[in-house]
Amino acid sequence: MNSHFVDAVERSITLMRENLGEQLTVDDMARAAMFSKFHYTRVFQRITGVSPGRFLSALRLERAKALLLSTTMNVADISVHVGYNSVGTFSSRFTRSVGLAPTDYRRRKGVVPAIVAVDPDGAAESPAGMVSGAVSAGSTAVPDVIFMGLFKSRIPEGRPVRCAVLPGPGRFLLDKVPDGTWYLLCQSVGSAGDNRQDAVVQYGSHGPFRIGREQGIDVVIRLRPAGLCDPPMLLAMPDARTITPERHIRWADIAFGRAA
Repeated sequence: MNSHFVDAVERSITLMRENLGEQLTVDDMARAAMFSKFHYTRVFQRITGVSPGRFLSALRLERAKALLLSTTMNVADISVHVGYNSVGTFSSRFTRSVGLAPTDYRRRKGVVPAIVAVDPDGAAESPAGMVSGAVSAGSTAVPDVIFMGLFKSRIPEGRPVRCAVLPGPGRFLLDKVPDGTWYLLCQSVGSAGDNRQDAVVQYGSHGPFRIGREQGIDVVIRLRPAGLCDPPMLLAMPDARTITPERHIRWADIAFGRAA
């Protein structure tokens, strides 16, 4: 994508981030990008994979997650702070996207004990497909744990349709993939160089792509630091930073609900 377009979209995302409590319109965002409303919406979708409105909503929930963990603000005040007029609407959207209600997210310190994949309606009766490939590290950071999931949209939210955990870069296989159009989204937690104390988070994605009945696809995912145009990870995750390398297999069982 032309760097001029990327710069324009990044200007509008900066506007979003600096005004999450305001009622921004697409016209406001298009002015920041210095594009017409129609052209801006089309370019934004091409670069980020989602509409400006959905991106803004994801940023608001991302900020809410941070406020729940770093402040003592109550849920009602946080909902107003990130631009919601109704605490009920905020709570329902937060729960649907993150996987925990706001109060539970705070109580659990942002960590879930398990992530369980969910089958779309009718998936059990349909011949399944397969997604395979390889994940590679894109920087000096060493991924200790890599989470990957198949989602319906470019925003990692809700429960994935299929998911896996890798103990580092390498091959992967997601089988029994239902018929549909999916995004493969990855997040890794690792360390830079010899410093194994500071967590380094990287991201990777592929899609959208179509998986039909008994079809497969092989892809390569290259991890990299998140950019301004990457939608935020909304799904609450198990705390991979506390997992030592020798416990990766056991952690994978726990993270995806396979442990007894």
